Amino acid sequence: MAHSTIVGGSSAERVINCPGSVKLAQQMPPQIESEDMREGTRRHDLIAQVMDGQLQSAADEKVIDALDLYDKVVDAENEALFDVETRVSFPWNRDIFGTPDLIGTLDHETAFVLDWKFGDGHVVRAKNNHQLMFYAAAAMASDHWAFKDREFIELIIVQPPAVRRWVTDRRSVEQFEQQLKQAIALAQRDDAPISSGAHCNWCPAKVICPAMNGARDRLTKAQLDALPVEALTNILNDAERVESVIETARKMALSILEKGGTVPGFKLVPKRATRSWVKEQEAKAAVLALGVKESELMEFKSPAQVEKVLKTHKIKLPEGLTASVSSGDTIAPESDPRPAKVLIGQQLTAALSKLV
Repeated sequence: MAHSTIVGGSSAERVINCPGSVKLAQQMPPQIESEDMREGTRRHDLIAQVMDGQLQSAADEKVIDALDLYDKVVDAENEALFDVETRVSFPWNRDIFGTPDLIGTLDHETAFVLDWKFGDGHVVRAKNNHQLMFYAAAAMASDHWAFKDREFIELIIVQPPAVRRWVTDRRSVEQFEQQLKQAIALAQRDDAPISSGAHCNWCPAKVICPAMNGARDRLTKAQLDALPVEALTNILNDAERVESVIETARKMALSILEKGGTVPGFKLVPKRATRSWVKEQEAKAAVLALGVKESELMEFKSPAQVEKVLKTHKIKLPEGLTASVSSGDTIAPESDPRPAKVLIGQQLTAALSKLV
């Protein structure tokens, strides 16, 4: 799905609160897609196909729950008319656009904009939701059919197990559009204001942001035992934002190293290896053959847990049943005693270069 490089639904709150983040974000490499992001995209694609009539049903529990909430809570009378994932943009700048999950009408007075949310860790509110206000403003400004002759606009979040709804009016949406235009105008200036806050959580430029680096420096220099208790609130607020910057930096460094690049002072190493069964069923049969009762094992446990059971019988776990396997790679300082992982692609490139 295409996204505006200036501002879109998901970045509207950040840009309005921090216009300077636009140019900072444009300096960053493409965002690394996590497994959770890929799963969210897959579910959005799946539910869009169902709502668009391309699929009869979805074999995904969260999608099924979301569809059930829509049928029972949002459109119980089955009277809604809507477009699925239709691009909406502003006539004054077609490069500023978004793609709402659903946009349509519920009755003769009310248009609606709906967004599916499948994440569990963060409750998304409908009231004054910047993402849905952005979609509503773009649709209204471009004369989308759903907004013609409708005075009220309902913002709807379907996030199983709940539906959250909030009704606003045309005037409020128009005011939001003006607020957005002002923020975009500010964003074009070299001295565009930068500010930190909750909107920083999803900002791709956290690593290079002066406001975030300032928070980091304040934490580094703070002498906590000399601070008044009231100052701890500010320190804790800074800490939460800085932790998110550090996590983003780690992910970026890991991606660079995994692609064969370099990050001075750091290297790619395997994570600590953990023991697992080579072949679980064969291992279980071998343990039972030692005279251990199946009731003692319950569900077949990890090698360490089975060893505890065998210890009560004064029996050692036979060799060859387990293997130590790393669960993946991580970054570590150059001083870490673990050897750096050599990527197969790098070895092949080095070998070929010697043949030339």
